[in-house]
Amino acid sequence: QVQLVESGGGSVQPGGSLRLSCVGSRITLSLHAMSWYRQAPGKQRELVAGISSGANTNYADSVKGRFTISRDSAKNTVYLQMNTLKPEDTAVYYCYAPTFGIWGQGTLVTVSS
Repeated sequence: QVQLVESGGGSVQPGGSLRLSCVGSRITLSLHAMSWYRQAPGKQRELVAGISSGANTNYADSVKGRFTISRDSAKNTVYLQMNTLKPEDTAVYYCYAPTFGIWGQGTLVTVSS
């Protein structure tokens, strides 16, 4: 019943932007901490951004100043705004609800010339 559905991935050139969305079904996202992770081929999954139920945010050093995590409670959606994208940002991005251990299906972001 509980499900996280991601969208917004795609292919962009370096310096471009993407906005990822994570929509909750049967879960009220604003009541819980939410996170975005990413995993590139041959690399370990890493936390890139998190937001608490109190709207405190944290970011991996590699994305600070470029990525922004936010919520829209009315739409039950968590976003990851990604600006000034770099080739090293290429990865599958996952929405994660740590309270429940629930993952989204992942969405691929490719940054290349």
